Amino acid sequence: MARAGRRSNWTPPRSFAGCPRLDDVLLAFDTATPAVTVALVDDSGEVRAEHTVVDARRHGELLAPGIARVLADGGLPASGLTAIGVGVGPGPFTGLRVGLMTARSLGDALDIPVHGVCTLDVLAADVIADAEFVVATDARRREVYWAAYDAKGARVDGPHVGAAAGIGWSGAAFGAGALLYPDAFGSAHRPDHPRAGTLGRLVVRADVDILPADPLYLRRPDAVEPGARKAVTPA
Repeated sequence: MARAGRRSNWTPPRSFAGCPRLDDVLLAFDTATPAVTVALVDDSGEVRAEHTVVDARRHGELLAPGIARVLADGGLPASGLTAIGVGVGPGPFTGLRVGLMTARSLGDALDIPVHGVCTLDVLAADVIADAEFVVATDARRREVYWAAYDAKGARVDGPHVGAAAGIGWSGAAFGAGALLYPDAFGSAHRPDHPRAGTLGRLVVRADVDILPADPLYLRRPDAVEPGARKAVTPA
């Protein structure tokens, strides 16, 4: 399996870096794509529980039940979590905000660190490739969020947002964006969405760039706050 990104300078918690302990578990989730994906990953990198629902319009409704389900499946109370890993996008504003606000709130409430990971890097980590490839997710408006990776899964370009037809990539491409616009790429393949289990393993093993839990929007949201009212003077 190709590994995404470059190693960061982040130092895992002592238990993650040393002797495994069953009560050291990271909660990972990503809401930057239509997939609301949640997982528990222990300090050995084993996925103890994982749950994913694909629904582009119900991130806010699905994330909390998904978290509750993996905690129940993993037999762990929220107070037993050691850290949180969250996908920071790029992705549409609304879905991405749900995940990041939840991660920050949980991190504050439990007093545990929150580690951000580029969503495209997570998807790339599940790609098996023998040459450079592109990962693309749906950005709507006939555009995609995309990045290029070498055969080992290290990101070499991006992330970017733009028209799929304008990328000019003739090689293999992975992700829902590539599958949605197959004519814009040399060949389009699954996986289509990131997996929280993969995100968690990348963080636990420090095998990806660790980012602040801030959104990678790449473009302004459609909804903006109204400006000041203009003064109206009589003619």
